[in-house]
Amino acid sequence: MSQTVKKILFWTPRILGVLIAIFISLFALDVFGEGYSFWETIAALAMHLIPTAVILITLAVAWRWERAGGILFIGLGVLYITLFWDPSRLPAYLMISVPLFLAGLLFLCNGFYREEIRADV
Repeated sequence: MSQTVKKILFWTPRILGVLIAIFISLFALDVFGEGYSFWETIAALAMHLIPTAVILITLAVAWRWERAGGILFIGLGVLYITLFWDPSRLPAYLMISVPLFLAGLLFLCNGFYREEIRADV
């Protein structure tokens, strides 16, 4: 495996995890247009950022233990589909679950080649 492929395999799932967290965080911004008081806005923002916190915790686990993190990312994708199943929401599944599955698969690949990748990165 070339040095470039090792670096790509190492950094791609990590960057994708950060991008997923940023994307999910964007949905929390809708609380600012609801006309809540200051403390109600803070409470609503905290509730809306719970999924982001779960993704960041999963990313922290995956950063250290790639295989466990890969399974967690795939589990989050499955959890999203099972909790919010509605056949008319296919675009939402594609935008949220597919990146979670992809990050999970990349972390799993990273875990299987861990020794080879970590030796050079």
